[in-house]
Amino acid sequence: MKCPFCSHDDTRVVDSRLGKEGNNIRRRRECIDCERRFTTYERVEETLPLVIKKDGRREAFDRQKIISGIQRACEKRPVSISTIEKVVDQMELSLQESGEKEIDASRIGEAVMSALQSIDEVAYVRFASVYRQFRDINEFMSELKDILAKGAEQ
Repeated sequence: MKCPFCSHDDTRVVDSRLGKEGNNIRRRRECIDCERRFTTYERVEETLPLVIKKDGRREAFDRQKIISGIQRACEKRPVSISTIEKVVDQMELSLQESGEKEIDASRIGEAVMSALQSIDEVAYVRFASVYRQFRDINEFMSELKDILAKGAEQ
């Protein structure tokens, strides 16, 4: 690691510890040449794909957007924040493992709906009504009939 003070490229680690959230490492380093100390942070490089929106724009995958969308759907429902975070963790892991550089927003929306359907059907319907942009009550009722039919089969 290059020293930020004298630009000498030989430093040593004096102390290492986990960061506050446990997702990075804080290191105190000392320059061998000028003997000044400085702090560096090390964390895993996330390789999440860009999200292709309906209008063709591309933006970075935003975990918080997905969490807030699921939280809105689960408002006043018996779904814990830890359950929501597990769903999003699984989605992130799946995206990282896929190795894709870009992904359609529709695939993310479908994955969220699939997860919500197994967690809470009311939250699923709420999310689906916004995501699928039902134009009238008939489209909404069609979705509800599908849910009821699947429930009867089980």
